[in-house]
Amino acid sequence: MDAVYDLGGKQGFGKVGYAAEAPTFEAPWEVRANSLYAAAVRFGLFNMDEYRHAIERMEPRHYITASYYERSLTGLATLLVEKGVVTREELEARAGGRIPLSGAATRGRTNAASRERFQPGDRVRVRADHVPGHVRMPAYIRGKTGVVVRETPRYPFPDAHAHGVAADDEPTYDVRFDSRELWPDSADAAWVHAGVFQSYLERVIP
Repeated sequence: MDAVYDLGGKQGFGKVGYAAEAPTFEAPWEVRANSLYAAAVRFGLFNMDEYRHAIERMEPRHYITASYYERSLTGLATLLVEKGVVTREELEARAGGRIPLSGAATRGRTNAASRERFQPGDRVRVRADHVPGHVRMPAYIRGKTGVVVRETPRYPFPDAHAHGVAADDEPTYDVRFDSRELWPDSADAAWVHAGVFQSYLERVIP
């Protein structure tokens, strides 16, 4: 889905701020939020793709202003309510106030009907797909051409896995892109690598 969370390659957000020695957690509640979502995945309450999509469904202004662990907590709370583990009212009673939840889930899709195995050196193009549900293809590589570097182990296709849609596991490919094709007239010469699922790729015929 095209939403505010997909900021890769976007301009106008200013310099990326970071601290070289920043701690992983800055408050005790962040440790608890991170531990709870990890435990929920381990116990099979939901999978990682469902969790990612719950965060993607956050109200845009909330997403932009929230911290990393606030987004994590929102995704966790949303899924626990949707799965019937707790009610929103129970959460708000414990919190002593309003609990913001993400919007409703959208539909997913299964693997591409036509997909093929690629080898290192093959030229490939990322399909120009626009889908309403979860997708692990950053928008800045959509429709762009690159070269396969290697294949990685198979994993459930995320566009289906996030929505409970039956699908085959498939590999991802480490694809090398020229930065000047990704951002024409706006980037220095460099190679950009992205892990791209098989269903997102099509062969470029010489």
